[in-house]
Amino acid sequence: MDTDFQPTRESIPPPNVSYQQSVLGLAPNVHPLNPFSFILRAATLYPDKLALAHPDVKHPAFYTYAVWAQRIQNMAYALIQAGIRPGDRVAVIAPNCPLIADAHFGVLAARAIITPVNTRLTPPEVSYILEHSGSKLILIDHDFTHLIENTNVPIIVCHDTGRAGDPYESFLSAGRVFSAEKGWAGLDIELDENAGAVLCYTSGTTGRPKGVITTLRGSYLAAIANVIEGQINRESTYLWILPMFHAAGWTFPWANVFACTTQITMRSVDYPLIWKHFLNSEVTHYCGAPTVQIGIVNDPAARPLPRTISAIIAGAAPTAQLISQLEQKGIKPVHVYGLTVTYGPFTRCYDHPHWKTLTLEQRAKLMARQGQSFATAQDVRVVYPSQDENDEELRDVPKDGLTVGEVLMRGNIVMKEYFRDPEATRKALRGGHFHSGDLAVWHPDGVIQVVDRSKDLIISGGENASSLAIELELSSHPHVLEVSVVARSHPKWGERPMAFVILRPEHAPKWKDNHDSFGTELIRHARTLLPGFACPEWVQIVNELPKTSTGKILKTNLRKVVAKL
Repeated sequence: MDTDFQPTRESIPPPNVSYQQSVLGLAPNVHPLNPFSFILRAATLYPDKLALAHPDVKHPAFYTYAVWAQRIQNMAYALIQAGIRPGDRVAVIAPNCPLIADAHFGVLAARAIITPVNTRLTPPEVSYILEHSGSKLILIDHDFTHLIENTNVPIIVCHDTGRAGDPYESFLSAGRVFSAEKGWAGLDIELDENAGAVLCYTSGTTGRPKGVITTLRGSYLAAIANVIEGQINRESTYLWILPMFHAAGWTFPWANVFACTTQITMRSVDYPLIWKHFLNSEVTHYCGAPTVQIGIVNDPAARPLPRTISAIIAGAAPTAQLISQLEQKGIKPVHVYGLTVTYGPFTRCYDHPHWKTLTLEQRAKLMARQGQSFATAQDVRVVYPSQDENDEELRDVPKDGLTVGEVLMRGNIVMKEYFRDPEATRKALRGGHFHSGDLAVWHPDGVIQVVDRSKDLIISGGENASSLAIELELSSHPHVLEVSVVARSHPKWGERPMAFVILRPEHAPKWKDNHDSFGTELIRHARTLLPGFACPEWVQIVNELPKTSTGKILKTNLRKVVAKL
């Protein structure tokens, strides 16, 4: 790591493993699954190993596993002293920094439920989440206090200094008084592994956001699956680009600790800084949506890496051009698929040895598929969609790679429920499966391939056109950096595709005063690759596309633009 810091062990004893033995009344061959236990294990095995680095701030912070475990213990006692009881929700509003990393363990150690809040929401949206969740305490970073309006909920502000005088550090110090006296053994472990661990809120693009309750058991198993599927180990260094507030960081806050890795936190997505860490901090893994990957490979600092880095990609399928650019830089793409309700990744596109003999285009088509179930998940299915929300009969589509159906999931890493919404829970989990709303085909080899969200499908002249498939082909044009396609009303065909395009910087000047000419050029390109009903009728060049905090393109915003045309 590019720092003079040398991990040193403070005079803090490692966690008392007898804490785990405080579980009473269970058979000797049973212990409740809880990802909190990962920090106890890591601090016992490697107390002096650098666990968490936060180097790119005014007051850098570096914590070994022993020191970090003590901070987490302090947080647990501080929360309990603040009145937090089992099952209470603790809201966390913060970027990637020690505060939110601490909270993923400290809140669970207090038997409470962590409620990470998207820092890009508006104050009214945050107010709704705080009210709906019934959060009893708010842990908030100093840069986001403006998001809180008129609340009676106690607030602890963190100035991200890691030093005395910081209100958050004072909060932890108050807990230290009790942790020093009682230690881990003074904390009661949660005996119900199906108790809530996290309350995450969906983006709410079709209305009010829904609260997703995921469990201790599911978080534990999803985290272990990410370690296996991502091939993360003690020698790994994970760079936090994906926000931890997004679906609890896909459970990677726990996965990395289970694997005893070193984690580096960054407060924001800063591409030059990302490359600084790629080149100087021995980074081996990170997560990010394709739009983030595009920013990484196109940054001026980008260059071939001295070692391979694994990029776990979700949110959309990587294009052939993106795969090529990543591989040229020494970045190995690992394509996964999932949702907030599945703790993040639920499937992975598994590569095979014979892929090495294929052309880039052939590999890209295979890699773009969403794949098969994760190590700790049950099988994913594709079934014929039903228009009746009360219909619980499930009929699988044939595995022909052609018949479109809805993606269904069940098993260890599916949510427990929508918080305080039993009717939405019933509809989403009818037939004993979670209904994703994603449309896919099922290939003969058992691999699923998402063709679109049901609401994003374009119906043109009675034909179904996949916006994702159209985007994949349009992105192959050498002047296209990013593209998103939505339906636009058409007097004859009902709907036709409209493409919103960001040009590559080196080609943008050519089309600066000739947007219509580029549109004609791109449509001509599309006609060589797509059937007529799937070719865009309109092309609009834009400087940026509306995106979520994790880099997903907000098609709802684009549809609003189209509605005004």
